[in-house]
Amino acid sequence: TCTDGFSYDHRARQCVDVDECRTLPDVCRGDMRCVNQNGGYLCIPRSLYNQPYRPETPALPEPVYPDPSGGGAFLPALPRSVEPNIDECETNSHHCNPTQVCINTAGGYTCSCTEGFWLIGGQCQDIDECRYGYCQQLCANVPGSYSCSCNPGFILNPDSRTCQDVDECEDEPCSHGCFNTYGSFMCNCDEGFELAADGTSCIDLDECSFSEFLCQYRCVNTPGSFSCICPPGYYVFEDGRSCEDINECDTGNNTCTTAQVCFNFQGGYTCLDALQCRSPYIEVSDNQCMCSAENPACRDKPFTILYRHMDLSSGRSVPADIFQMQATTRYPGAFYIFQIKSGNEGREFYMRQTSNVSATLVLSRPIKGPRELVLDLEMVTVNNVINFRGSSIIRLTVFVSEHPF
Repeated sequence: TCTDGFSYDHRARQCVDVDECRTLPDVCRGDMRCVNQNGGYLCIPRSLYNQPYRPETPALPEPVYPDPSGGGAFLPALPRSVEPNIDECETNSHHCNPTQVCINTAGGYTCSCTEGFWLIGGQCQDIDECRYGYCQQLCANVPGSYSCSCNPGFILNPDSRTCQDVDECEDEPCSHGCFNTYGSFMCNCDEGFELAADGTSCIDLDECSFSEFLCQYRCVNTPGSFSCICPPGYYVFEDGRSCEDINECDTGNNTCTTAQVCFNFQGGYTCLDALQCRSPYIEVSDNQCMCSAENPACRDKPFTILYRHMDLSSGRSVPADIFQMQATTRYPGAFYIFQIKSGNEGREFYMRQTSNVSATLVLSRPIKGPRELVLDLEMVTVNNVINFRGSSIIRLTVFVSEHPF
């Protein structure tokens, strides 16, 4: 398509100027003359556009000849002659001023102006074509003509008037993605990047700096993304952020011998040797030693020692119930006392009796690992009816993990 004032010439395959003075009826009214321009037209008073000039020829005296017959003078019958056409423009005998152009006509001449000027007060004045919107964007008036140009992001079309958008994305100015706009362009970045101050390059986003809760253990920034890692003894869970303990005892990835028992805890494992009961205790099961009441050496000693193991996360919130014990045999008239006999030098634990036959071990202070604690939890049985007092021990080994998972 062509802009106003032009039509498409299919043969020439280009936009050509429309001569409105010829194609539009009565385009200029009254005493106005239509002057076609490139892409438009002007209506100019005829008296100002040109002024024809016809010089007056002075009257010559009629010739008088003597009568050859002596009868006096006579006027000969002269044949009718054609006046010679004098080119005043060629002979420089015109009265056009220096700003005008002389155009020879039959029997005279015309003073006119060249294209881009009009006659005002006998002088040829420059036409400011820029006032009439000849250019689509930028216009610079010059004497007798004008020059069109375009804003940044556009180029001038072959018609020298209209402007066409430049697709800057063809030159790949952006480091990632480019989106062409009218007269300009915009750069965008892939996920995980942000646009730099220059508007064209992309810089990596440090997602790890957004929040300390992205990963359960540690966040590692990568170009355009991030990843979570876990400490030794853990693996990254399916959500990509949480850490789960690796059970080395189940996977077989441990160094325990066949004579030992593998015990898994958070972040690691330990190899437990087979139970060896110290005299006067004898082994009654794989985790229990007993001192018989019939043995005089067992007097004032706990009747049984039961071995238990548990793991505890470092920095666990407190207070927290972590272990429960209760009497397995009940005697009429007996009552039970639960207490921590040893291993609680730091006073991180206490016993809370929950019934007359049970109690709960409570963590009262946070514990940081890695650490291994051995607690002797004692249950004292008192029966005043038969004047009996005895006790049993649960020897609880607590493995405190290094990390708070």
